Amino acid sequence: MMEKARITKVRKNGEGKITDVMLNDGNAYPIDDAIRMTREEQIEGVNVGKAKNGIEFLRADPDGKEDNNLDNLPLF
Repeated sequence: MMEKARITKVRKNGEGKITDVMLNDGNAYPIDDAIRMTREEQIEGVNVGKAKNGIEFLRADPDGKEDNNLDNLPLF
């Protein structure tokens, strides 16, 4: 079985919203692709949430740690 990928870095737009993610294999993906990949269980440590306006987003699985929240990951 292939090991699942993890998000290690993020890219944000001028409003501070995450637009792209980089996985531990060094590949970068637009956030929409990362949401699909998470749904297909290819990325671990995150889950898909839905905002009140219906827009889907990724969030780190709750584990009590702040440093692995997506907003706190290093930028690329």
